[in-house]
Amino acid sequence: MAFIHPPTRQPLFLRFGAWLVQKVTGKDLLPVRLLGWYPKAALSSAVLEGLITHKDGKLDERMLKLVRMTVSFKAGCTFCMDMNSVGWEKLLTPAELQVLQGLKSAEEVSSLSEREKLAIEYTCLISSTPLEFPRAFIQTLNAHFSEREIVILAATAAQVNYWARLIQALGCPPAGFSENQFFLDL
Repeated sequence: MAFIHPPTRQPLFLRFGAWLVQKVTGKDLLPVRLLGWYPKAALSSAVLEGLITHKDGKLDERMLKLVRMTVSFKAGCTFCMDMNSVGWEKLLTPAELQVLQGLKSAEEVSSLSEREKLAIEYTCLISSTPLEFPRAFIQTLNAHFSEREIVILAATAAQVNYWARLIQALGCPPAGFSENQFFLDL
């Protein structure tokens, strides 16, 4: 259970937002209800979530799934792992999953492209403290991704990091998106 209980009454616009989230996800998400204690945070979180990229040019669903899952595992957020891992088996191999979990090196998995390996490494750097970006790595990143793509990768990783920190700070358990809750053993 979360650290706090949701408010008993929600503003009308938040009730509509919660209904919309439930319609899209099929779940009554606890973080959405908890944000009812501070509607400004709920609204800004909704805007962030609604405007984040889900695919753009060469940054397809697979690439962004790699980023989202990498952050989820790096942050240790079981709610995020649960939500962001839905459908992973359609886009990734078990060996690739082990890379995202930090159980295997990306260099050991030949099915990952050079761009995917760089995106995973960039995501790990974005999700680490302190933030450090070696000059040689950034030069390589710039050689493989456009400026727009780098912004999308960074924004996607930052968005999942935001949710991971917020959700963990509120003590939200996984919502049951994934039938295979492999992440609970980590």
